[in-house]
Amino acid sequence: MDYRRFFEDAIDQLHAEKRYRVFANLERIVGKFPRALWRSSEATREITVWCSNDYLGMGQHPKVIAAMHDASSRMGSGAGGTRNISGNNHPLVELEAELADLHDKEAGLVFTSGFVSNEASISTIARLLPNCLILSDELNHASMIEGVKRSGAEKRIFRHNDLAHLEELLKAAGRERAKLIVFESIYSMDGDIAPIGAIADLAEKYNAMTYIDEVHAVGMYGERGGGITDREGLSHRIDIIEGTLAKAFGTLGGYITGPKSVIDAVRSYAPGFIFTTALPPVIAAASTESIRHLKVSQEERRLHQQQAQLTKHVLAQANLPVMPSETHIVPIHVGDPELCKKASDRLLEKHGIYIQPINYPTVPRGTERLRVTPTPFHTNELIVELKDALVEVWTALGIPFSKDSTPVPESNNRVITLAVSKAGG
Repeated sequence: MDYRRFFEDAIDQLHAEKRYRVFANLERIVGKFPRALWRSSEATREITVWCSNDYLGMGQHPKVIAAMHDASSRMGSGAGGTRNISGNNHPLVELEAELADLHDKEAGLVFTSGFVSNEASISTIARLLPNCLILSDELNHASMIEGVKRSGAEKRIFRHNDLAHLEELLKAAGRERAKLIVFESIYSMDGDIAPIGAIADLAEKYNAMTYIDEVHAVGMYGERGGGITDREGLSHRIDIIEGTLAKAFGTLGGYITGPKSVIDAVRSYAPGFIFTTALPPVIAAASTESIRHLKVSQEERRLHQQQAQLTKHVLAQANLPVMPSETHIVPIHVGDPELCKKASDRLLEKHGIYIQPINYPTVPRGTERLRVTPTPFHTNELIVELKDALVEVWTALGIPFSKDSTPVPESNNRVITLAVSKAGG
């Protein structure tokens, strides 16, 4: 049997559907974020990254880098194994205490990634609850879906942010049955926000447990960077708050926070935690420093929101099809996988701008898009450069503008002035 052929056929299928993914060879430059070196077969060029999830640039913050250097000089690079074998390295103990405090919870538990934290935690919690029914938002992340599957529990999918549908499912299950509602605060492909307070109301009414994914909100929202639950004063109403260290905090890893009993149960029963090497002390120390900084500093969040709003306004004024978004996520509709890839390639090769195409299965077919994530370090000038480049690409490839017409050119200064005015700046 030609085993290799099965894998070649699988890759050929991706090519045929125009959704084969190519990763750019990038090297970030400390002190020049969001600039990076792009290494291709032809040459090495400096480009601007517009799709990083290092939302606040904390991966290059001097305090974070210094904490990592200090930890590596004192404790080395690796963790030495799983915690069951090697114990807790002290920076991990500090990090978990910092995370519990961030979300006003009794305890925290750190995993090697956000994907693992969701998969391991959801599957373990639901498996330990007798006859548990999981109610999952239809747009939940793949890691949450995997956690639901691995739990072996019965599940019901409720329509995205549809409170009436969720209540219908909760009511049918009855108050006495164990129920776990799993949802996100910010849905990263569309940038919309869940009705967290209303979901908490339903959970209380029908005696359900709640689990929220805050990965695209921690660090960026709330007085201390605790996410949307922090901003809206709802942390105490959600049982389990999950987050990541790999986005706004600029490092690596995922975590959950919640009641001590639940955290201890996940620690004791989740294979994804028990049999995985612990996060290295250098990463834990850098993460703790990043969290501590963002708990007290508002400047990064202020500039982040300002530049995100400015980007939306400048692109919208250029008739580019910016999709509705309540948050810092700026999705630009393309609607075709091949055009989406061509647009990404042209932006990089012609304009030195990197934006990875977002195609199925990450988003539904027909909603393919470019996903722009402005940071505090994307200056007004870079925003105008992005607008000009997108207009050129949309025109060259024949991608429809939002008003089905090429925009009337405006001077860079006028675009910025109008955008700031509309944004209230």
